[in-house]
Amino acid sequence: MIFVHGYPVDTAKISGFNQLTSRQKQIGKKLENSRESFYYTSPHQFLFEAIMRSNIVAAAEAMRDSGAGFATFVTARCNPQYWRRTAYGGFLLRPDVRPSDAITDIFINGKRYGFECTTAIMIMFYKAVLETIGTRMFDQLFNGLLLYSTEHDEDLQIIAVPSGDSLPGDVRYIKNPQHHPNTPQWQGENVIDLGNGQVFGHGIGTGTFGEIIDVLNKKRMPGATVSAFLTAEIIRPNYRLMAEYTRHPVRRLLGTVI
Repeated sequence: MIFVHGYPVDTAKISGFNQLTSRQKQIGKKLENSRESFYYTSPHQFLFEAIMRSNIVAAAEAMRDSGAGFATFVTARCNPQYWRRTAYGGFLLRPDVRPSDAITDIFINGKRYGFECTTAIMIMFYKAVLETIGTRMFDQLFNGLLLYSTEHDEDLQIIAVPSGDSLPGDVRYIKNPQHHPNTPQWQGENVIDLGNGQVFGHGIGTGTFGEIIDVLNKKRMPGATVSAFLTAEIIRPNYRLMAEYTRHPVRRLLGTVI
């Protein structure tokens, strides 16, 4: 359910809702119909969440099609025009480039990149933030980016929910407790819920939760008896706080605000 100022709200009656894309409206309805309760202090916060969740899904689809490869931290690679590879396999933003250009390059020149699934999640989050708040604000907030595992800029505010409905844009984790010791990278897979019964995990691709589990089960140690499984925890941005980064998400979406 959705609550604004403490009262349940019908999404169709929220000003600006009808200006959303069909995907964003569907996500808004899923928030409304969820067993979880979502509390907002303004309609703006709700609209921001619907838009950014849609942009996370779009970022996952774009990464899937980008050509970016899967790599461990040891073999991670990046485009040196925008990033400096650290000794531990992270990507540090070059001081002479804009953060927005560097994030965008990953999706344009994906074949020049290789990283594991946790770094991929952060990259998709950053891409979604960029598309939601615009280049100017993004560059102000995220100068000095480091892409490495779950490390992230403090302005990318992320929260963990112990359990709940899996919604489009949510990050879920599939654990593989008996992974082969020679391939620790397959100890689990972080995936983005695409909202259509499918999820995307960098290194495996798109499929249902069950299909991703089947892939991980093929990467277990000999004689393994414990299946990979979906954990309960949900990772998502703190949309209510990040909504402060833009006052008019719908207008910006429509190109009426720069």
